[in-house]
Amino acid sequence: MTRPTIPASQAMALTNGQKRALEDFYSALGTSNVDLVDHALTENWDDIPLGPGQEPGRNGIKPVFGMFRAAFPDLRLEIETILAEADRAAVRLRMTGTHNGPLMGIPASGKAVDIVIHEFHEFEGDRLRRTWHLEDLLGMFGQIGTWPNAGKGDA
Repeated sequence: MTRPTIPASQAMALTNGQKRALEDFYSALGTSNVDLVDHALTENWDDIPLGPGQEPGRNGIKPVFGMFRAAFPDLRLEIETILAEADRAAVRLRMTGTHNGPLMGIPASGKAVDIVIHEFHEFEGDRLRRTWHLEDLLGMFGQIGTWPNAGKGDA
């Protein structure tokens, strides 16, 4: 997996440090080097909303990224659009990969997944302080062909 990069034409409103923080954040997921979040995020980073069982702060995202990398070993991220102004950036990216490992209790399906992710970041200096995110999980589970806890009686 190559490091996701921000097109120069879309990075004009970002400082070099902010651009690096975004690239490190997405590279932490895209390359399995979860320690990159230590460079990208403030220690008390807010992830809104937290995933099921996710701890707050930057250390809380590391197991989530690890889970996705294990479920999609060939995961690829492509930054499609960035809109930035002052201490904020909106990012639209595409995640693709093959579901070859367990994910939230769902065994590997071998099916390809292609979803869009929208994230809104707030910077504190050159690090991300807060992230609001919306992943197309409905689309992802539909492409896999099942849902977490499917057939177990409670959703």
